[in-house]
Amino acid sequence: MKRLDNISTLYCLPADGGQDAVGAIDDAALVWEEGTILYAGPAATLPREMNAAERLDAGGRCVIPGLIDCHTHLCFGGWRGDEFAMRLEGASYQDIQAAGGGITSTVRKTRESSMDALVDKAALALNEMARLGVTTVEAKSGYGLNIDDEIKQLEVYRELGQRQPVELVPTCLGAHLIPPEYREQRADYVELLCERLIPEVAERGLARFCDVFIEEGAFDLQEGRRILGAARTHGLGLKIHADQLSSGGGAGLAAELGAVSAEHLEYASDDDIAAMARAGTVAVSLPLASLYLREAYLPARKWIDAGVDVAVATDFNPGSAPSYHLPLALLLACINQGMSPAEVLRAATRIAARAVGLEASHGSLQAGYQADIAIIDAPDINHWLYHFRANACVATIKGGRIIHDSMGLMS
Repeated sequence: MKRLDNISTLYCLPADGGQDAVGAIDDAALVWEEGTILYAGPAATLPREMNAAERLDAGGRCVIPGLIDCHTHLCFGGWRGDEFAMRLEGASYQDIQAAGGGITSTVRKTRESSMDALVDKAALALNEMARLGVTTVEAKSGYGLNIDDEIKQLEVYRELGQRQPVELVPTCLGAHLIPPEYREQRADYVELLCERLIPEVAERGLARFCDVFIEEGAFDLQEGRRILGAARTHGLGLKIHADQLSSGGGAGLAAELGAVSAEHLEYASDDDIAAMARAGTVAVSLPLASLYLREAYLPARKWIDAGVDVAVATDFNPGSAPSYHLPLALLLACINQGMSPAEVLRAATRIAARAVGLEASHGSLQAGYQADIAIIDAPDINHWLYHFRANACVATIKGGRIIHDSMGLMS
């Protein structure tokens, strides 16, 4: 049994409550055993039998649940720094894609990369994410766009889940784009996804979710409905990339099909926002993509006021969001989306846990939840996000085990 005390403010993140419900407790203590939280509350009311627990000192810092990055494209070959320069010179995302860059470029590089190379590259990113306080990461495929290379990406995630401590939630995104070899046979590629890829992924347990990019130049609503229908038939949860660059109705389809989340959403219609609120579908905001693409930010106040829970994630990928810095994404959501520090903390913990189907065990510091913990070198979350630094996380604990420690927690 371990006890973390000398906590300035403990953010418990209760299971119920609005977007800003963080359950802040001053002068708190936290106790866990074998990866499960036993007590989270005022130090003054710590049960007597827990006084004998091994003591760890937070040093007067604040403590939050381990952060959950609920939308990433973690496994990819190569980078696309040349496109960054092109966008700064005026080229649009669509211009670059039409010229053979964008997702198509990364597909080529990912197909050329060995599984070992992809594992090593993604492991480096996960190590840095853990140092930022991230303990759970949703990870999409989508840069293979054929049977073998989509499976290769998902097998990378299985391997990573066994060799490093950050928990991965794999998502099959074979419907990221029509690959070049199928550009004149769209129906054949949709058939391949529905009849071959999705069944194999489900049978082998390689993914928990299936995602579709519904956007001009990617997949339309009819194609998305068919692909997600096949995914549901095979027991996969549903997600949708929706309304990132134009209003295409993807958010409404997510609500119609009962998807756990719809993601991007910068151009979603009012009717689709209302539909997502009725369906209980999480809206996943990706402000780093808005920053890099110089596109509109999700109008979070509008979504929250409509009754939709808003998560915040990085969209880490080599093109439109080449950063895994989730605290930076949270800061951008505060500044550009009108969200408060409390709202973005819940967005990257409790609500993010809902977006990956883990709300019963992750994203809260309450008795019975998994002991995923981040110690932040700040007295409270307002100061953490206001005084932005390269990294204010001084220790990360996953399942009760310390996986990052720059403060000498165990000394």
